[in-house]
This record gives sequence, structure tokens and C-alpha cells, in this order.
Amino acid sequence: MTANTWKCRALQWRIAASFDGAAELARQVRTSPLVAQVLANRGITDPDEARAFLNPKLSDLRDPAELAGVEPAARHIAGAVRAGRRIVIYGDYDVDGMTSIAILKSCLDLVDADVDYYVPHRLEEGYGLHTEAVETIIRDGAKLIVTVDCGIGAVDAVAAARAAGVDVIVTDHHALPADLAPANVIVHPAVPAGHYPFADLAGAGVAFKLAWQLARELCGSTRVDEPMRDFLLSATCLAALGTIADVVPLVGENRVLAVHGLMGLPQAPHIGLRALIASAGLDGEKLDAYHVGFVLAPRLNAAGRMGHARLAVDLLTGAAGDRCGEIAEYLAAQNTERQRVERAITAEAIEMVESNNLAADDRRAIVLASDKWHGGVIGIVASRLVDRFHRPAILIAINGDGVGQGSGRSVKGLHMREAMDACSEHLLSFGGHAMAGGLKIDPARIDAFADAFVQYANDHLAADAIAATLALDAETTLSALSFPVVNHLARLAPHGQGNPQPLVAVRRCRVVSAPRRMGKSGKTLGMILGQDNVTMRAVGFGMGDLADRLAGVNEIDVAAAPNLNTYQGRTNVELMLKDVVWE
Repeated sequence: MTANTWKCRALQWRIAASFDGAAELARQVRTSPLVAQVLANRGITDPDEARAFLNPKLSDLRDPAELAGVEPAARHIAGAVRAGRRIVIYGDYDVDGMTSIAILKSCLDLVDADVDYYVPHRLEEGYGLHTEAVETIIRDGAKLIVTVDCGIGAVDAVAAARAAGVDVIVTDHHALPADLAPANVIVHPAVPAGHYPFADLAGAGVAFKLAWQLARELCGSTRVDEPMRDFLLSATCLAALGTIADVVPLVGENRVLAVHGLMGLPQAPHIGLRALIASAGLDGEKLDAYHVGFVLAPRLNAAGRMGHARLAVDLLTGAAGDRCGEIAEYLAAQNTERQRVERAITAEAIEMVESNNLAADDRRAIVLASDKWHGGVIGIVASRLVDRFHRPAILIAINGDGVGQGSGRSVKGLHMREAMDACSEHLLSFGGHAMAGGLKIDPARIDAFADAFVQYANDHLAADAIAATLALDAETTLSALSFPVVNHLARLAPHGQGNPQPLVAVRRCRVVSAPRRMGKSGKTLGMILGQDNVTMRAVGFGMGDLADRLAGVNEIDVAAAPNLNTYQGRTNVELMLKDVVWE
């Protein structure tokens, strides 16, 4: 499926193996066997784990002191506050980095610390902690630099700061390089290896843990005062934004932060968040991962993609009320422009792939470059190519200073950072994690890098890893998708990496009403399906073309997401179509 029209791509349906213990797990958890099957597909078969997943509590968050480095980092920062030393928080320019800055700065603002922040320019400076930026920060009087969502591999920049007598605390969550930055303290869920039981925290999750421990340190007790308690509760909204936007697995502590942060977002006391939500037309709405990932986060990211992220960080770190509204509206306009640029680059990139046969069976990765592309949006376009061609994709924008800036997205089975590491002889710099990465390259080396990267993918990706597949949780019937069952399925939200939206196969459905086009553009398909004595509405976004092709068809198989839809005060189960098959 594309964003505009449905095209048959011969999707292979992969239905999860039936879990023999589904009935017993359902009995113990007091849910349906279908929900139990979905939980088992997520690796959850223990009743206690299932209950915790279905009903995550803030008390499920581990004590921050369990995260290695948090206690000494909090003591170090609290000491700097009490001594009146200038603290600078250095963060990434994406939503995870922005919210990480906002969490830590808001905590320090509560105690009137001398604190500022620095966020690099995406195109002019690129990702990470840079020596030139450190030198600027030190000239401006910083005595302590705290990185968030970056810095774990910034050996030279951290060494330069330490040599100048400035302390550095690195907090990060990205894949570990061979050499760690020589910081005074490192806070990372995978350092030391195996110490912390949940290594998948986002940068905002790490910042939240540090802010929690810092609040204790500043309050002189494990029980923080009321202002700090209120701050920590509201900070879950920022942590949820960063966690969902960074596409980390929405399980474990990430799920706890996402669930409670989403619950708090509509009533958040944070004026910047309220302005952002209002600008998106979401006032009064119940917000979910879709709203964060596809409505709110793109607005924040647009600042860094199309210009400088500092404006978005200002929105999250205490701009005045009227100013917040102005920033939010500006970000909305920037996002509209970002969408226009993205559409143009996506169309050009698809044409390059298809006209040059770059997605052939013997090319299990895609590398494209152009000196006409905007470096701020190529990561999004890389994601579009992965969705369309089912293989890793790297796009490189060659900017004015003669350096190529690349952004890549991967598929399950190929670790993006490891792949770039294997091809690093062709690169000036690189970084990232399993599913995404960034790089800088001399344009003269692009062809050699492309050959090496494609060869690495050919050697490490099995053919079925790049097949057009649709993972389904179970085969079921319309009668099994009752209101109570689908209502319980909804408790599995929010969905994302590690916890995808439940999808089911329903075979031999009667086409009860003639399929029709819906919406102003006619790009949405609507019809009524029947099976035995049950009928159910089915909707397929981007599938409008199927209305004509299904004319006269009496029976179909569907892959769909069961959903609850409320219209004119009535709530009914409906199917959100993902694929349709007929004879």
C-alpha cells in the first residue's frame, strides 16, 4: 500500500503459529484467547508479565539508582548547581534529543540553576558532540557539559573539554562504539554491558531517569518535594514524545512512559506542549502513538530538518505563552514545506530505483545520492524507500561544501550501524543503531561505498528478509471480533517498534455491500463484509482503486486491524484493511 493508491505487491501473509497455551493464559489474565495469542506473539506468556503489559503502572519503572552512572552524575550536577557553576546541556536535534534537553533543563530551572542548552545545526554541524561546538560552549563560560541523546563516541570532543578543565557527563542510548568518550561520568543503559535489565531506553528515558535521581539529590531525600513531584509527573509527557518519536521498542519501561505520558498529554501543564497540540487541531482529543509519531513529532522535527532545531527546543523549555503559540504555528508551516520537499525527493528517488533496476533480487540494499536534495528530509525518504522496496536504503545529499551527508534506514536482519562500520573505509564519519544511521562521505567515494554496502547486504540479508510480507497475529472470524474482544485488544496500545498493531486474517468473507470509494479524493475503500450471521464494516485507506476491481466479486480474504470506531455517539467494531485477496 502506498499513501495514495493501493497496488498489488503480492504480499506474503505470515500468520503467527498458534500458541497452545492461549486459552489458559486468557483464563488467568481474564481476557480472550485472541488477546492471549497476540501477547504470546510479543513474547509474553507469563501471566504476571501479561497483567503488567495490559495495565502498566508508573511504579513499574525501575529505581533510577539502578542505572549505572546515574547516582554520581546526579551528585556531580547537584554540586555544580550549589556552587553556581554554569551548566550547558548538549542535545541532538531530533525529538528525542529535544525532549531530553527539555526534561533536564526544566528540572534545573526549578532550582534556579545557571543552565543553558546547545543543539547543533543538522546540516552545518551534523549529529553528535563536536569539538568546535565544545570550544564555543567553553568560551561562553560553561563549567559542566551534560550531553543528552548523544556523545557516547565523542572521544575527541570530550577529551578537549576535559583538557580545558571542563567536566563532562555523557548520557546516551545509541549503539556503543569501540571507544567510549572519556567523560567524568557515563549514563547509558548498556554500560556496563548487562548491568541494567532494560537496555532499550530512548534518550528521553535516560534523561528522565537522571532528572528523577537529580531531584532526589537536590531535595536531599528519596522522597522529592511537591514541585519536583509535579515536574516528574509532567515530564513523562516529554519522555513519551521522545520515546515514541525515536522508534525504540515500546515495551518494558518505554511502554510505561509512553502509556502514562500519552494519558497526561491532553491536560499537560506545559504551555509549549499545549500550544503544539492546539496547532495540530488536537485539543480535547485522546492522543495515541499515531498522533505523536505522525502529527506532533513531525512538527517538532521540521525545525531541525528545514532550519535550526533551537526554535522547537525553545517551545519545550519555557518560552512565554504568546511566543509558544507563534512558534507552534511556525513549526506547522515548516512541516508543510517539509512535506512538499519530501514528496518531490521521494518521487525522484523511486524513479531512480525503478529506472535503474536498483531493487533487483541481487541488490538487497539501495544507496542513492544527489546534489539537489535537502539533507534535512532524506532520512524520511529513506524510510519511504524501505516501505516500498523492503530493503535497507541510504540517501546521500551532497551539500555546498562538497561533503555528502547520508541518512539510512534498515530492515530486520541488517544492523545499520554494523553495516556502515563494515564499509567505514569509504566514510568520513558515521553513527547510529540497528535500524537507522547517519554518515558523512567524500562524494568521490559514494560509488565505492554503494558497492560495498550493497555487497554487505547481499551477504547478510536472506532473500526472505526483503520479501514483501505482512505479519499477522492470528487467523480468526468476524464473530470472534466482538466488541469486548476488540476493546481488550485496544489495551495493547500504544503500538510501535516491538509492539506492532495487532493484525488478523479473516478468510471467506462475503461482500455484502458493493465496495465504494470514500472521501473527497475517492482514495479510501469502504464496504460491508459478512461471515455466518455477522456483518462488519471494512475500510481501506489508499485502497480506493479496489472499488472498481472488486465489482462482481462475492467472496474475499482480508488482512486487517480490528478497530473501535465511534460515530454519532455509537461505537462499533470495524476492520482497517491492510490487504485483500480474491480468486
